[in-house]
Amino acid sequence: MKPDPRPYVLAETNWKNVKTEDYTVAILPWGATEAHNYHLPYGTDNILAENAAIEAAKKAWSKEAKVIVLPIIPFGVNTGQMDVDLCINMNPSTQLAVLKDLVQVLEANNIYKLAIVNGHGGNHFKQIIRELSIIYPTVFVCSLNWWQVKDGGQFFTEPGDHAGELETAVVMHLTPNLVLPLDAAGKGDAKTFKIKGLKEGWVSAQRKWTDVTKDTGVGNPKLANPVDGANFFTAVTDGMADFFVALHHADLDDMYE
Repeated sequence: MKPDPRPYVLAETNWKNVKTEDYTVAILPWGATEAHNYHLPYGTDNILAENAAIEAAKKAWSKEAKVIVLPIIPFGVNTGQMDVDLCINMNPSTQLAVLKDLVQVLEANNIYKLAIVNGHGGNHFKQIIRELSIIYPTVFVCSLNWWQVKDGGQFFTEPGDHAGELETAVVMHLTPNLVLPLDAAGKGDAKTFKIKGLKEGWVSAQRKWTDVTKDTGVGNPKLANPVDGANFFTAVTDGMADFFVALHHADLDDMYE
């Protein structure tokens, strides 16, 4: 038996339901399409962001928070991976254009709160949100990186940065059929900048991915297992759900204490 459409997932619900709901929070999962070592799929960031958004929305909906998950944006900023086969780049300026159109629709539908659930380290929405606040001052836009909701170090030996233990374990939990055996994975060894400020992180610059890593991974995936992935995913989506419930109840004219 097929599951019923979930009323908090826009792609699954219908106008019969939508026109009777009074949604307060739109949730936009945003991922990327890029290589993830040898063992994980190109859609890893999309799988993680979308599943985290929907699971957290389910938990928030059960607490009567009127949230609606929008279809995922599957392309992210991959300007440093242009020489990796079929890594799809979306420039930040394009992301702003997409969000301008989307926020315009939300405002027209009296939805004044938007939470972006980001699944890709190359996506940075802070400056875009600043610009949106001038164009649409009545709409509150925020973003979160799903993997930062909880401390990965409490769940994994070596969480890693890209296709490492953390991401591998959660994809093993969510879509095990898309993960190759770990003996097919590269080690995820990565080089760092030579210059002190860049190495320590107080100077920022783009990394050229193929100079940093040979297998496209940054972080060792060998210890990953689906049990740790499931535990982390549950903790993360609990935390996200709490935030969505609080955002649902928040008075945008009284946000500070």
